[in-house]
Amino acid sequence: MSPLNYNHLFYFYIAATEGSIARASARLNLTSQTISGQITSFEAQVGVKLFERKGKKLSLSEMGVLIYSYAEEIFQLGDEVKNILKRKQPSLWHTFTVGITDVIPKVLAHELLSPVLKMNEPVRLICLEGDQEHLLADLSVNKIDCILTDQPLQLGSHVKAYNHLLIESGYSFFAAESLLKNSIETFPKNLSDFPWLMQSKKSAVRTSLSSWLEKNNIVPNIVAEFDDSALMKSFGKTGFGIFSSPTLIEEYITDKYDVKVIGRTDEFKEPYYIISPERRLKHPAIIEIVNGVKL
Repeated sequence: MSPLNYNHLFYFYIAATEGSIARASARLNLTSQTISGQITSFEAQVGVKLFERKGKKLSLSEMGVLIYSYAEEIFQLGDEVKNILKRKQPSLWHTFTVGITDVIPKVLAHELLSPVLKMNEPVRLICLEGDQEHLLADLSVNKIDCILTDQPLQLGSHVKAYNHLLIESGYSFFAAESLLKNSIETFPKNLSDFPWLMQSKKSAVRTSLSSWLEKNNIVPNIVAEFDDSALMKSFGKTGFGIFSSPTLIEEYITDKYDVKVIGRTDEFKEPYYIISPERRLKHPAIIEIVNGVKL
């Protein structure tokens, strides 16, 4: 294959960003025919269709989505080069990109990652959220430096990476005060007295929580399930049901959501991991996270 034509890549990138040839034309001050011709030439060069055209609207093909993600990174780096040349001094920033699985509570991710921004060496922290499967795919092609997750990498995974346990937390149970007047039992029996807001089945803690409830002869009346832990807490705040969350962030939850702790357990714990390409941690930002775990 001949060397990549970056002019073609740029026209593709702008058209994909703008969503149409007409808007790309206006942005670049070029005719629509010029941009369309450049994109056609680019598709011919790479041998795949990058757009699916529906009338005047453009949507990216599966390969187009992948190429766009690389183009975005390339042109962002180009902007950084221009900024460095404008300042006439080298950039002191190092980029550290972390994938965060979408079941990790945001406040916990903040606590675990904040030491990175306190390093002596300036670091630009980039946080990306997604499910573990897609984040592992990004890790395998070096698009991210590590993954913050509640699920370890399974044996036999096609991704060459390693688990590093950061911390474990027991679980606390919370209820709005309006719900408490309906309960006469003590913890944990009182958990049967309330409607429940529960983590979704894709959360690693769901299985452990269900086993613990069964062990204590508690049959939860589940009225709602959530992927987003913050949304679950918001429903809990307004009294739709009780919910559980890591004891590590108990104080934050009671303050922010105005709920009461109705009980705690250490009989099951949720672990949190860094998944890294390094068997022995070397990346200074990851080491800072590990050393900063003093929650």
